[in-house]
Formats: sequence, C-alpha cells, structure tokens
Amino acid sequence: MSSGNNNPNYVERSSLYKEFLAEREEILRHKWLESEKAGKDIGFERALLDWIRKHRDYWRATRRPGA
Repeated sequence: MSSGNNNPNYVERSSLYKEFLAEREEILRHKWLESEKAGKDIGFERALLDWIRKHRDYWRATRRPGA
C-alpha cells in the first residue's frame, strides 16, 4: 500500500514546509532585531509571540499570489 509520499524528500519539497521555513526565518530575524534593541537575547518564544502580534498578518498577505 504505497501512497507515493514515502520519498524522504517529500516533506522538504512540500509548499507547506517551505512556508513554515520562510515564516521561521522571519521570526528568527525579528528575534535578532529585537534582541539587539533590548541589549540581550529576548528568546524565541517572546520573539514568536511579538512577531505574530505585530507582523504575521501583513507578512502572510504580502506572500499571497496577486498581493
């Protein structure tokens, strides 16, 4: 019973995984910028929540085709 998705590279090629990686990169960039402003590492969780609250909707909207 093969679904055709048993290829180990299937996940890496999926658009959902690519979106996850792009979003994660933006969060890490936000973490770095905010940590620089604070003069200390703010941590991933704080950066994640701050980025979601302040930037996620716009970031996603600008990535949609035709945006």
